[in-house]
Amino acid sequence: MDHATHQDPTLEDDRWRQVLDRRTGGGFVYAVTTTGVYCTPGCASRRPKRDNVRFFDTGTQAESAGFRPCKRCRPDNDRIIDPRLAAVAEACRLIEAAEIPPPLDALAEATGYSSFHLQRLFQAMVGVSPKQYGDAVKAERLRRGLKAGDGVAGALYGAGYGSSSRVYEKSAALLGMTPASYAAGGRGAAIRFAIADGPLGRVLAAATDKGLCMVALADDDGALESELRRDFPLAEITRDDATLKPLMERLFAFLDGADTAEALPLDVRATAFQWRVWQALAAIPAGETRTYGELATALGNDGAARAVGRACATNPVSLIIPCHRAVGANGSLTGYRWGVARKRALLARERGRKT
Repeated sequence: MDHATHQDPTLEDDRWRQVLDRRTGGGFVYAVTTTGVYCTPGCASRRPKRDNVRFFDTGTQAESAGFRPCKRCRPDNDRIIDPRLAAVAEACRLIEAAEIPPPLDALAEATGYSSFHLQRLFQAMVGVSPKQYGDAVKAERLRRGLKAGDGVAGALYGAGYGSSSRVYEKSAALLGMTPASYAAGGRGAAIRFAIADGPLGRVLAAATDKGLCMVALADDDGALESELRRDFPLAEITRDDATLKPLMERLFAFLDGADTAEALPLDVRATAFQWRVWQALAAIPAGETRTYGELATALGNDGAARAVGRACATNPVSLIIPCHRAVGANGSLTGYRWGVARKRALLARERGRKT
């Protein structure tokens, strides 16, 4: 049975406009008769001629008609074409765009879900609640304001905080240090580090009292320490191999597949978007890869492939957040902070554990 929507020209015209605009979350797929492939409306591939396009309500219907799923936008992945993902992505955009994060009921009304269901969807897909996501957005604005030299008071109110005392109470969770210390480039923050032999050369693990703030790879101890000091130029940094030995052992157990990332406490500061990218990376099965474009699509923003790449490049805890699983559009192992050879070796190790 042909489930294409030829019987409704108005619906087809609307769907074609969504394809042209690369809008996500349309609740349908389109197939191209000349290629035999079907895609989501937000697919970044070259647009076909209108006469060669057919529309289907689901990927299953398109496959029943003889079409195969696009390898670029993965329309057979329910998370990508699921309108619930589009609703959560829209809620994220509304939170990021607002001066003060919108309340849950306003987000629910804007996305067409009840407050209860949106809260559950958001928590399941993003990993935090809408309120926690809003707090992360505000915290990032605070960081930017402090770094821009706005002064503590100006940065606090510019980020949307109504009370400076509440921010100081939560400063360790928001910044890893007090706002004044953060504004001074981390002066006074205490970081210990250790260096040991790992399966891919020398490994540096650096941590605050809260958890790991950097994991780096190199062949030379001096290069590793220089990298750490460049990232935290005004922190108080000391080498302490003995104290960090248990943490390093847990890190190596994680690399060997004998432990999970949850066993490794982190103290990493990032934007809300970076956290979303890093969560998407962590969701990729070990040994598998996704292109930057596929990750952007999974986040509900097809045009964000470069931003995803930047989020991977700024990942301070490589290995734990597996940015080595992100690849170029053609599947090539593109640039990796610690070298393409290590990226290839990491993937080979993961694949070897699965065989």
